[in-house]
Amino acid sequence: MTRVALYARYSSDNQREASIEDQLRQCRERAAREGWTVVETYSDRAISGASLIRSGI
Repeated sequence: MTRVALYARYSSDNQREASIEDQLRQCRERAAREGWTVVETYSDRAISGASLIRSGI
């Protein structure tokens, strides 16, 4: 059984908060199709991917 952690983020105030929930939903659907077990989820809101100072990572 493959165990996975999910990570989602959006980078600007112009994006929707629901973006993270949508990303995680899609990841959970993929995990279910592949037979993976989701053991943890992480997220960062309105933080640039270029920044290493992110609580989710």
